[in-house]
Amino acid sequence: MAQQLDYHRIREIFTRFHAADPEPKGELEHVNAYTLLVAVVLSAQATDAGVNRATRPLFKVADTPQKMLDLGEEGLTGYIRTIGLYRNKAKNVIKLSRILVQDYGGEVPNSRAALQALPGVGRKTANVVLNMWWHFPAQAVDTHIFRVGNRTGIAVGKDVAAVERAIEDNVPVDFLLHAHHWLILHGRYRCKARKPLCGTCLIRDLCQYEEKNL
Repeated sequence: MAQQLDYHRIREIFTRFHAADPEPKGELEHVNAYTLLVAVVLSAQATDAGVNRATRPLFKVADTPQKMLDLGEEGLTGYIRTIGLYRNKAKNVIKLSRILVQDYGGEVPNSRAALQALPGVGRKTANVVLNMWWHFPAQAVDTHIFRVGNRTGIAVGKDVAAVERAIEDNVPVDFLLHAHHWLILHGRYRCKARKPLCGTCLIRDLCQYEEKNL
């Protein structure tokens, strides 16, 4: 009975998310699969807004792996200097660009294993690319999703892998494609870490968080 009740609660949560924002979008700007991959690699421990400011001029001159190699590591560094850990990220972007040119004909592969084998690409990055570009219902669990999943009871887990599995297990499949975007945006703008805006939250009556800020 408890599982049945939880199914209906979670379905109602995502029904409300869908009604409020039927087609949620990631906030990283990109023009193709390659620029999306680069943007996500650059976004580690950085804000999407900060990455977008750096990549707008960058992607005008380097929107393919070969163009990025032609720009070179030092040239790339000049564009992304405002992003945290930019030197290491520049090295990884050049390395992954070289691999894409040499091993994949300049195309971005679309298996999680192939993506994760690229320098600077972890499971979360691979899942973002698979979801946003190929519309595969991969769940990229960041700090926002981890927090929202545990607070609400949608996806309880002690680590990101457990929360990812819980989302896949608990969220009805018709909502899975956009689930991680709804959860990220909810965590970024509503269910904030220090001062959640529970008073204006559209799912507050369905949320299991015991310390609601009303």
